[in-house]
Amino acid sequence: MKPVIHIVDDDKSYRTATARLLTALGLTVEVYESGDQFLSRLPDCEPGCILLDLQMPGQSGLQIQRRLCELAPQLPVVFLTGEGDIKTSVEAMKAGAKDFLEKGSTTAALIEAIDRAFIQYERQRTGHDRLQAQRASVASLSPREAEVFRFVIRGHLNKQIAYALGISERTVKVHRHQVMEKLGVRSAAEAVSIAANIGLINQDAVAPAE
Repeated sequence: MKPVIHIVDDDKSYRTATARLLTALGLTVEVYESGDQFLSRLPDCEPGCILLDLQMPGQSGLQIQRRLCELAPQLPVVFLTGEGDIKTSVEAMKAGAKDFLEKGSTTAALIEAIDRAFIQYERQRTGHDRLQAQRASVASLSPREAEVFRFVIRGHLNKQIAYALGISERTVKVHRHQVMEKLGVRSAAEAVSIAANIGLINQDAVAPAE
């Protein structure tokens, strides 16, 4: 799927000129005259990035960014800044902004900012897909395997698990092997990492036993 560059700016001349430039370079572009307009169409947005003006009537760029953190955290934002936006730029950085572009920047600088955003999007998408796969793997465990998994990620030995569940140590080993197979891991440490990724535990608080 070809990524889309979403230009959100109340300055019609700037967004039109920028859209024409990027389109001429073979990129796919959508334009919005306000943050509210963009948010109203967000569910239909394709993968890509956002060129977001910091200073706009209505909701500011910072307010839109906060909403995007909730609604579309995978879409990277490149803030468009003008003269006198230093204070607001600092606030945006504190809020998690990754990139800025002055409106008077060269075409090369614009393309570089977009390229960085696309790279960021791919990293976030890959991370999201990996997380979803890990959640699906854990969800595929049988009830007994899930019980063994919970003990394993908290550092319990096989004999401790056997005692707690009232089963033989050999049976624990069988279930543990099945857990490792389904999760695609080779060690308790890797199982702990998956559990931490999906929010089951605090990885720093666990010292897994092999």
